[in-house]
Amino acid sequence: MGIFIHLQASCLHTGASLVRGEWTMSLQMDGQLSMLAHFRRQFNRTRASQGFTLIELLVVIAIIALLIGILLPSLGAARESGRQLKCAANLRAVGQGVTNYTVVYRSFPAAYLYAAESDPSSFAWRIEDQRGTDPANGYIHWSYFLFNDGQVPEDAFECPSVPNGGAPRTNPGSNPEDWEVGQEGLGGSQANPGNTPVDRQVKRTAFAGNDALFPRNKFFKEPADPGRVNRFVDTSLVDGSARGASATILGTEFAYGVNWQSVRDPGADGAPNRIKSHRPITPFARPGTPASNPTSAPISVSGGATWRYPDITASTWRQTKFTKDAPEGLITNAFSGLMSVGRHHSGKDDVGGSANFVFVDGHVENSFVTQTIRKRQWGDKFWSVSGDNVVDQVTPENR
Repeated sequence: MGIFIHLQASCLHTGASLVRGEWTMSLQMDGQLSMLAHFRRQFNRTRASQGFTLIELLVVIAIIALLIGILLPSLGAARESGRQLKCAANLRAVGQGVTNYTVVYRSFPAAYLYAAESDPSSFAWRIEDQRGTDPANGYIHWSYFLFNDGQVPEDAFECPSVPNGGAPRTNPGSNPEDWEVGQEGLGGSQANPGNTPVDRQVKRTAFAGNDALFPRNKFFKEPADPGRVNRFVDTSLVDGSARGASATILGTEFAYGVNWQSVRDPGADGAPNRIKSHRPITPFARPGTPASNPTSAPISVSGGATWRYPDITASTWRQTKFTKDAPEGLITNAFSGLMSVGRHHSGKDDVGGSANFVFVDGHVENSFVTQTIRKRQWGDKFWSVSGDNVVDQVTPENR
């Protein structure tokens, strides 16, 4: 613009030559601008055709990989947290169902009973049928009393943190899809179900009851037993105990092992792959008495505390450390039934991860099984077993 004004001033006295000068300079300036625009377009086309250099691509890939490495653990933890919360919500619903049951019957349901009829829709049972070790018509599991009455939906017994939502029924019936891989039952197996009995139980359960509250069906003295029998537990016994309903565990999650080997019974005669998902979790034991068979414990005449929490300082306890890869046969472990408590949620202590626990008053806590032993949250007495049933409230590590 400065050149144009200068030329205009120098040609003021030349008349027609002024117009000619302006026109000539304008052509020259327009030509230069056109050339610059042409070179810019050429450069942009050349740059676009070249794309990113190899170094630039490697830098971008490295940044993306770094972001994925940062985000994936967070996303995985968020998903597991969601599954844990869903599991806790389901367990809370089951606990509320048990509360509704106790309002009507004033006692906790039996962990299992022997069915009186083969009809899978019937939950009839007779006291005289509760002898022996194998139910000809299958088990009636405590879950059946809750979901069959519509109080709790069947899928509330599942936990999304474990495969298939939970362990299968002990006797799943004639449909192979209801069995676990390699599972055996009464008169059949997953490969050949045959005409096996069907347990009155949810198809999959991730939860188990506290054996001190949910009695087994040993209501008669067996020849080999010293006189103890199971009995139904009145809710007032827990409400009036030292710990009370808010500090006494009602149920928890089963530990998971591959194909639910954690709840298998490897010692079962002729059927080492039988899954015992109908069993409750036994929290107490006595010296010299297998934890898996509490009614076989001798009756004391001293009147003192004869049941104990497991010794968590013992190598047997501390060496059984796992999260989702539980060893076989924990449900029948002779040292402690608490070996079979789940440890597949977030966090870790000396023997594995955490689990959800529902208490008698209905609230749910996420904790570690070792912590529940230290706090003695499984009860003051072995209420479901007759005879002397006071539990020593001093844990072995504090003796």
